[in-house]
Amino acid sequence: MKLTILLIFSIIPIFTSCNGQTSNSKNHSFLLTEIKVKGDTVKELGSSSMVIYQDKKNNYWFGSWKTGVYKYDGKTLINYTTKHGLYTDRVDDIKEDDSGNLYFSGMNPNATITKFDGKSFTNIRATPSNEWKLEANDLWLKNAYQDKQKVYRFDGNTWYELTLPKPPKLNNPFEVYSIYRDRKGNIWFGTNPVGVCRYDGKSFDWITEEDVTEFRNEGANGVRSITEDKNGDFWFNTENRYSVYDSTTLKNNTFYTRHESIGSLDGKNTRGLNEYLSTVRDNENNLWFVTYRDGVWKYDGTKITHFTVQVNSKDITLFSIYKDNNGDLWLGTHENGAYKFNGKTFEKFKPY
Repeated sequence: MKLTILLIFSIIPIFTSCNGQTSNSKNHSFLLTEIKVKGDTVKELGSSSMVIYQDKKNNYWFGSWKTGVYKYDGKTLINYTTKHGLYTDRVDDIKEDDSGNLYFSGMNPNATITKFDGKSFTNIRATPSNEWKLEANDLWLKNAYQDKQKVYRFDGNTWYELTLPKPPKLNNPFEVYSIYRDRKGNIWFGTNPVGVCRYDGKSFDWITEEDVTEFRNEGANGVRSITEDKNGDFWFNTENRYSVYDSTTLKNNTFYTRHESIGSLDGKNTRGLNEYLSTVRDNENNLWFVTYRDGVWKYDGTKITHFTVQVNSKDITLFSIYKDNNGDLWLGTHENGAYKFNGKTFEKFKPY
């Protein structure tokens, strides 16, 4: 289906504040283009389906690194690309605001985020800012452009481009690989290669030990995944877990302590899960770990169960795991579309 272009604007600053009055503030986003689209109806996902997200209306969105984003409403699969209004055909992150608008970010040097209101795409250039804040309803998006040390924050009115400070004693360029809001409302940033950072609205605290930095592997993986287990301990895509303290639980002025946790996978060593790519906690508080070429591992706190994900008896390359609104688990892959867990195994998603 061909797109219908209603409006194309040159760069137009948005000067309207949330109460509708004109604002003279320099802190504004820039509206680049607005295009009403129908998208292309397709029969299957593109091979690269790296990011999965389900919105409040229960539509599924599959972000590709090659062919834009796909929407599935349970009946129809629609593909949106740059020809329909996306700023880039590589989608690294998807979020939804309180009004139901979707936002997509990808690898681009121009700090541009694409908004979708259900009918049209709007490309918005984030406003550079040094003003860090943390509010309960903020949205945070990754900026996937290399070595920029930047993230995006949306306060309900404006998208800001913020630069993370460098960790103490590590004057290295880095990029942000993951963003996670914990149970207490703090925001965590996983980086490559300088470790992981917590922002509590007042200060930045870093974990930069060898376990979570990537200097030894020349940035091979980075902290791509952050989650909490049922006890509130943190996992930063290693086989260890971390007890992290705040001002009320601080122990001996130590920000965190590290614990060996998973144990042996094959009776020999723990290296199989040294650097998984993605993890999620399911509705029964089990942890699920996705590796690049060694399938998926489930950890219930005591034992580990391995699930292979194969095509023609060969392991496929995996990237991410996602829990949807119903608690079902999905996998994003590099070259084989998306997979869904049926209770016993992960099977390829086929919309028709």
